[in-house]
Amino acid sequence: MPTRTPIRLLVPALSLALLTATAACTSVQDPLPPQIGPKAAAAPSAEGAAPSALLPATGPLTLTVQDAVLAALANNQSLAVQKINPQLSRLAQDAARAAFDPHVTGQLSGGHSETGSIVTNSPAAQVAIQEFLPTGTTITLGVSANATEYSAPPATVDSHTNSASLSVTQSLLRGAGTDVNLATLRQARLDTLSSEYELRGFAQTLLADTENAYWDYVLAKRQLEIVLRSLDLAQQQRDETLERIRLGKLAGNELAAADAEVALRQENLINARSALARTRLSLIRLINPGGERMWDREVETRSVPALEEVALDPVETHITLAGKMRPDLNQARLRIQRGELDLIKTKNGLLPRLDLFMTLGGTGYSDSFGQQPGRTVNGENYSAAAGLAFDWPVFNRAAEAAHKGARLNQRQAREAMANLSQLAEQDVRNAYLEVQRTREQIRATAATRKAQEEKLRDETEKFRLGKSTALLVGQAQRDLLSSQIAEVQSALAYMKSFVNLYRLDGSLLETRGIAAPGAAPVVLDDPRIPR
Repeated sequence: MPTRTPIRLLVPALSLALLTATAACTSVQDPLPPQIGPKAAAAPSAEGAAPSALLPATGPLTLTVQDAVLAALANNQSLAVQKINPQLSRLAQDAARAAFDPHVTGQLSGGHSETGSIVTNSPAAQVAIQEFLPTGTTITLGVSANATEYSAPPATVDSHTNSASLSVTQSLLRGAGTDVNLATLRQARLDTLSSEYELRGFAQTLLADTENAYWDYVLAKRQLEIVLRSLDLAQQQRDETLERIRLGKLAGNELAAADAEVALRQENLINARSALARTRLSLIRLINPGGERMWDREVETRSVPALEEVALDPVETHITLAGKMRPDLNQARLRIQRGELDLIKTKNGLLPRLDLFMTLGGTGYSDSFGQQPGRTVNGENYSAAAGLAFDWPVFNRAAEAAHKGARLNQRQAREAMANLSQLAEQDVRNAYLEVQRTREQIRATAATRKAQEEKLRDETEKFRLGKSTALLVGQAQRDLLSSQIAEVQSALAYMKSFVNLYRLDGSLLETRGIAAPGAAPVVLDDPRIPR
């Protein structure tokens, strides 16, 4: 006689299966929400800001370059939009994990029939829970209860049937193993990581844009000051020319050259004021201070260019750093890892389907609901079945094409990675050369400005002695104005060249003490990525 399997033993079996499935599915934890802010400050939320980044709601803004950067990271609207992408990626990751969630189904039904004096009532209930495990195993536990009330006067007969079944199906070829069944979930995790590196790259670009906009505003203010002084000088020269013409020491036609210089300086003043207004709007847009009249707020700068020479590391150091820190390179590596998972999935599609299934069930009968089920007609109350299911597309062309496509995509991703690495090295080398050029340019423009000041003094003295003309004096003034602006431009270009170098080698956030997601470099076959 076969060994009986009591129904009560099926529930512990299912509980063990569910615990195993839960452990397998929750072994990979979601990353924390992305945070961007000063490393030394309390960790700001993705929606909030460090206290030092808050700006007054009204009145003029007095900013250092650090204040501008923190305000941009806290308030910039474009960054606020970008911060949502990692959250969306995590939702996709949750959706991928849902493939391993238990699924419960149930059904209640009732029947009633009358045939002459015979009345039959047949209520029934069914409940089943199913779960798919990363190993390629599907476990289903079902419980049902059926009752029949048969009334044929003068007799009434009640019968109850309770049954439970446990079904296990294991994929042996296609769909077998954790590698293929967890591939989609792992790809979703890689997509989440990629979105964090994308966010880091955006934050780094925003920081660079804000610093550059700050120094552009400083430059525009200095240019306006230089142009105003130049206009005063041109007006003084015109007044002196008028006086010398009145005294008969100069011909009257000298006044035209002096008037032309004043008109040119006034034109320069209009352009300088317009440039200052445009750069102020750019800075306001980046830091987004808020308020009803945000665009009308004045900005006062407190930072000045630091012109001391900074000891540069060898260019190879910056190239190595770029290979580890640049977000676009890290994203390219994640794409390669994602492609490897595509290969696993498409290779699985080449296999035929071969499933092993086993079903174990038990049924109990009683004459009334209150009696203990178990009494059967023939003394047995269980059933068991096992077998194999096989499915094989003969040509399987779709799967072959998908696998070949995945291999080509992976090859393309690796070629793109090599190309991007080469472009990154070129970017860093060019930025390194620009730092050296602007550093040398500072000395050159300073020497030019001193020479032009001396030239203007000489030409002015000659004019007063009657040995020069207003035209030559005006030309000397224009040369001095150009040299003064060039000197300021070279100083600020030197500051901006470092910003660009650190942005291109991926270390700008680190050098400014800003914490952001995506700081850890990605390496191929990274053990941080669950396999």
